[in-house]
Amino acid sequence: MEKKSGFSSRLGFVLAAAGSAVGLGNIWRFPYLAAKYGGGIFLLVYLVLAVTFGFALMITETAIGRRTGKSVIGAYKMINGKFSFLGYLAALVPVIIFPYYCVIGGWVVKFLSVYIRNQGHEATSPDYFGGFIGSTSGPIICMAVFLIVTSLVVLLGVEKGIEQVSKFLMPVLICMSLGTAVYSLTLEGAADGLVYYIKPNFSLFSIKTVVAAMGQLFYSMSLAMGIMVTYGSYMKKDDDLEKSVRNIEIFDTGIAFLSGLMIIPAVFAFSGGDPEALQKGPTLMFVTLPNVFDTMNGGHIFGLIFFILVFFAALTSAISLMETIVSIIMDRFHIKRSVTCLAVMILAFLIAIPSSLGYGVLGNVTIFRMQILDFCDFISNNIMMPVVALITAVLVGFVVKPQYVSEEVESSGRFKSKALYNVMIKFIVPVCMLIILVSSVAGYV
Repeated sequence: MEKKSGFSSRLGFVLAAAGSAVGLGNIWRFPYLAAKYGGGIFLLVYLVLAVTFGFALMITETAIGRRTGKSVIGAYKMINGKFSFLGYLAALVPVIIFPYYCVIGGWVVKFLSVYIRNQGHEATSPDYFGGFIGSTSGPIICMAVFLIVTSLVVLLGVEKGIEQVSKFLMPVLICMSLGTAVYSLTLEGAADGLVYYIKPNFSLFSIKTVVAAMGQLFYSMSLAMGIMVTYGSYMKKDDDLEKSVRNIEIFDTGIAFLSGLMIIPAVFAFSGGDPEALQKGPTLMFVTLPNVFDTMNGGHIFGLIFFILVFFAALTSAISLMETIVSIIMDRFHIKRSVTCLAVMILAFLIAIPSSLGYGVLGNVTIFRMQILDFCDFISNNIMMPVVALITAVLVGFVVKPQYVSEEVESSGRFKSKALYNVMIKFIVPVCMLIILVSSVAGYV
């Protein structure tokens, strides 16, 4: 059995965990939700939830990981044998997400290659994106490239692979986000988009704003999928746990905010102030933005930087998903990292193929009226993750009690938010998770 690896420093843990949280959801999902649900008022609600609801869930999972020193299956079994099933349920989430996430990562690879070859204008065709994902070999090859890059980082291990890559990618990602946001704000007509984005308009507030912000925060922060438990198990015992989690929140929320600054003013300028142009959902990144870049002076460079940034964000999240799966297998079966990584890479590739072909030759194959990739996304994000988080809150809030987490936090420093945490984990988090779960199911029905 290989010796349990770990992060060499608190900074390494924070950057790796922040890299996990900062993914495609921050870059394209946050901006279009902000535009759809009131701009500034959505942003305000999101910030309030981040320092309360999001903090409570993240510190719970990280503390569980560090206290048990195990990946998610062993961790929940150690806490309470009756809740062993929760570990398996949480472990299943990244197994479902990772393959189809690599498919989307492959789409990013395709668009990055387009801008590297200075062919951004071709991507403005209305049929370009649909034609690509509807083809057979192209998306699979791009997915394989993304998967191989991810696997190489995980193969190097926690300290030499994940930590070192995160220490490089996260500062670069932040600098690129800042630079791109500043450039976006200089565009003619961007000022109106900026005002809409940062100035709260309370007349636009609704319960849908809260539910949307809550859902985005939950999905964005790598919660309820075993990642924070796994990364917590690699954390040093004397690193300040509360401070670390707060730092991760700042990184995650900061990148989401900068993504809004990059995209909302630019699309506002492109569309002449039409908010509907921002509400294109997933196609915003692959259809709307290439058209925005095409209208700009220096749009090719802007597009190239943007898709490099998106690639980095997708990569850091994919690394954490794969590492969680690899950690579970290594803990469970005591197999070497190299063998485990190779096996996970091959299996992920095979499982991802149906999702990749779901918009082409397998387009007629649907599950509950959803394409294969969309179904995998729905069942993992909208059903399993809220259920895992809900049961975790019940376990910590009422079975082993909040003191289980508090003791671990206090072992490395004062728990300044202890009173807030106790209330959040026992009462607020379960209610929030029920709201997310019900709204997800209701949205589908």
